[in-house]
Amino acid sequence: MTAKIHKTNAARLLDRAKIPYELIPYEVDENNLAASHVAERLGENIAEVFKTLVLRGDRMGLFVCVIPGDREIDLKRAARVSGNKSAEMIHVRELLPLTGYIRGGCSPLGMKKAYPVFIHESCRNAERIFISAGMRGLQIRLRPDDLIRAAGATVAPLTK
Repeated sequence: MTAKIHKTNAARLLDRAKIPYELIPYEVDENNLAASHVAERLGENIAEVFKTLVLRGDRMGLFVCVIPGDREIDLKRAARVSGNKSAEMIHVRELLPLTGYIRGGCSPLGMKKAYPVFIHESCRNAERIFISAGMRGLQIRLRPDDLIRAAGATVAPLTK
């Protein structure tokens, strides 16, 4: 018997927008929250398992970057595409109060406040991608264009 999967804020947002998606559970390892580990648990290509990063720009404030799990954010590029001169990752202790999400379960959808969202251009290379559903142990699989529409995201080069 499988456990019931509870809808998250991110899933409810997609439901309201009538956007098709799948909720995909995976076994969490609290000692390894890396996207590579999530991809391994899902048995999926790491380039299609995207991670959500929250940054603070010097001019525009908070913004969100969604990048492939095997890539590192380029802070200069992220700052430039977001209208900032510089940007830095927020501290992990700020994540929950600012977004409503915890590390390893941060979704670009359904945050406490609507921040600008930027998604890595490689999302267009996949038919479907994975993002956090807003809790550890649950991913959303959906079409990149549907995520872009739901998040009001801008597609941009964000990595080195």
